[in-house]
Amino acid sequence: MSVLIETNIGDIVIDLKIKECPNTAKNFLKLCKIKYYNFCIFYNVQKDYLIECGDPTNTGKNGESIYGILYGNEARYFQDEIKKNINNHSSLGTVAMANKGKDLNDSRFYITTKENLDQLNEKHTVFGQVVEGLDVLEKINSTFVDDDNRPLQNIRILHTIILDDPFSDPNGLEVPDKSPSFKKDFNIDNRFEIDDDLDKENRGKSKEEIQEATEEKDARSRSELLEMIGVLPSADIRPPDHVLFVCKLNPTTESEDLEIVFSQCGTIKSCEVVRDKVTGDSLCYAFVEYSSKEECERAYLKMENILIDERRIHVDFCQSVAKVNNNSLSKFSYSFKKKKKKKKKKKKLTFQFIY
Repeated sequence: MSVLIETNIGDIVIDLKIKECPNTAKNFLKLCKIKYYNFCIFYNVQKDYLIECGDPTNTGKNGESIYGILYGNEARYFQDEIKKNINNHSSLGTVAMANKGKDLNDSRFYITTKENLDQLNEKHTVFGQVVEGLDVLEKINSTFVDDDNRPLQNIRILHTIILDDPFSDPNGLEVPDKSPSFKKDFNIDNRFEIDDDLDKENRGKSKEEIQEATEEKDARSRSELLEMIGVLPSADIRPPDHVLFVCKLNPTTESEDLEIVFSQCGTIKSCEVVRDKVTGDSLCYAFVEYSSKEECERAYLKMENILIDERRIHVDFCQSVAKVNNNSLSKFSYSFKKKKKKKKKKKKLTFQFIY
């Protein structure tokens, strides 16, 4: 009873313990069958310990069991199947549920990258063993990671192929005719995807050099995009050092609201939430211009990830180059010379700093 996991750096084959932990094995098999794990990344890589995957949001904080998908939120988690004789972590390549507490199993799982991890025994349901692809495990184990143990380059599950499934499909299980297409949301994840060219480019570089190259390439890509859509006269133009790009805004957040919050860090010259030209709807990002570079840097450090109108915002310098050409913003926002709108009832602005 096996599953082949295709990743962007190689294949891993897992044998499942269907007799010892049938509910856990069935959960894993049926999630694979509905392509639930496709494009999940390994978001937690702790060298010579374990690698974790199985959360489609790629944060490690979410995930859902097949039972939750079929029967609703009350069935999101299922019980442990921990047995002393099988739930040990003596072998490298042990596959177990990454539950965060007793009987809190969903879709998240981990694979050990070291032998004899006795501290994990009797805490997690061991439901499989890697039988092929230990070299792939070692590649993941050796990858460069950031301070949160997330790889600097995305290591991603591409496909899961069930080699043998002894369980019948439960009623209501919707199996897709084909694998879903991969569509990356750069607003959520702007990290490199591993490919052959990138591997060659980064070969022999240190973690810091790879991270610096990642940031430079990301900034360049976004500048080229802004040039293509007419926001920038040239992708090579130098970004102003006193303008911030703010994204992931709540659609209800107004320019005036944002200015109130950001004015705590300095004198605001302009603050504009960018809007769709046709509908007038917020595009959920904005530009905040300060009177000095120092004020801008202070805001960059203080405002990242704060809560505004129940949304955690992201603050960056890179995309603020769009502010170089104010006229181009009219492609996305209302003209500033339009008649004044009727005053709307002022909503209560809420924001919270995270320390």
